[in-house]
Amino acid sequence: MSTPRAAVTLTAIPGIPAIRPGDDLVAILADAMVGADLAPRDGDVLVVTHKIVSKAEGRYRSLARVTPSARARELARATGKDAALVELILSESREVLRYRPELIIAEHRSGMVMANAGIDHSNVPGEQGEERVLLLPEDADASSASLRTALGARFGVTVAVVISDSVGRAWRNGVVGLAIGAAGLPALQDLRGRLDREGRALNVTQVALADEIASAAQLLMGEADEGRPAVLVRGIAWNEPPAAASALIRDREQDLFR
Repeated sequence: MSTPRAAVTLTAIPGIPAIRPGDDLVAILADAMVGADLAPRDGDVLVVTHKIVSKAEGRYRSLARVTPSARARELARATGKDAALVELILSESREVLRYRPELIIAEHRSGMVMANAGIDHSNVPGEQGEERVLLLPEDADASSASLRTALGARFGVTVAVVISDSVGRAWRNGVVGLAIGAAGLPALQDLRGRLDREGRALNVTQVALADEIASAAQLLMGEADEGRPAVLVRGIAWNEPPAAASALIRDREQDLFR
């Protein structure tokens, strides 16, 4: 008997326009999928960049309208960053962990450790001559769950949703895709207790499934002007109950980098 072939397909969804505050993101994504003959099936995973979610949620901030605190001005002098931007970083953070010229590493209020608390300049249009930046979604797990529910109602299928961002890592150069929100899949799979091929029990193995999916989708999404903010992933299976992306955040007492 032959072994079934294992295969996963990733398809960028074309035809998604620039997203503006208040847009019906579910309708836009659904119409784009139907138009490209990519209607989702049971078990599919839709990966969307945090930018289109944040834009639809109106998470823009104008730097000209931010008043820097004394702490923000101090940190701006140490890093060479705009003091208004630093103030936004502080307002989105629980704590500043590290900094050097042109870089601030902060613990976002969601618990994620990120450069600049996830605040982004790239592909963010200005407004009336004012420079704007884009914050992360207010609650990326909740946004994922809302998208999942609405897409399921639209298509009559059970799908999972991952909201992704590109981030650096403490011990490697370069950025990869990371799940900042997830719904409908086990963001973190616990394989402890399972046997390997030699019959030995796994003692510490946990798999960041949502991060793996986000990183794979990033190959199609790109980092610059590609304009591919959504990817449909098909062929991934799991048996564990769903867990949100918050399950991926390591407890502080176990985090050797803090």
